[in-house]
Amino acid sequence: MVFGRSERDRGPAAAPTESAAPAEPVTLKLLVAGGFGVGKTTLVGAVSEIRPLRTEEMLTEAGRPYDDTAGVEAKSTTTVVMDFGRITINDDLVLYLFGTPGQDRFWFLWDELAQGALGAVVLVDTRRLGDSFAAVDYFERRGIPFTVAVNCFDGAERHPAERIREALDLDAGVPVMLCDARERDSVRDVLISVIRHAMRAAAAEEAATAR
Repeated sequence: MVFGRSERDRGPAAAPTESAAPAEPVTLKLLVAGGFGVGKTTLVGAVSEIRPLRTEEMLTEAGRPYDDTAGVEAKSTTTVVMDFGRITINDDLVLYLFGTPGQDRFWFLWDELAQGALGAVVLVDTRRLGDSFAAVDYFERRGIPFTVAVNCFDGAERHPAERIREALDLDAGVPVMLCDARERDSVRDVLISVIRHAMRAAAAEEAATAR
């Protein structure tokens, strides 16, 4: 399911009364994807109104051949299943966020996490741009709308959004934004961009089908 309401809202309409309970908000599922060490766990934690569910493990010597820490040498943990958080946009809309693991050996989990997702954030680190190609390709192949969010790390060189678009070979309609994964307002803007992009894509698909 991409979205839903509580079961009591799906039955026959009842006559309104003063004691009627308010309608449950629509809930949407969004993914947060990207390469290893790009800031997915930080992004979910920055915006979640609940304590995020995290499945992090310490990096070990055994994993060193598989976990490329070049550029993120200070990183000591990694997500091995998912991150989970929730944010209420307004009284009518609640988002559930699922952060995907970044390493190649955990990509088999992506298909499970992607089921029912309205859209996705592909978080990008310009110092390791090549790590983003797999996530971009994944969502393009499955027709899942996504926004590319460039995480502006301290000390990292800033690049215009159009240069990022060109480097990732993105379609013109894919939103590209600069963000700070540590800042709640910045992350919220990215999530709203994903929703708007997904709604536009759904409307375009519906219009094409109706022809």
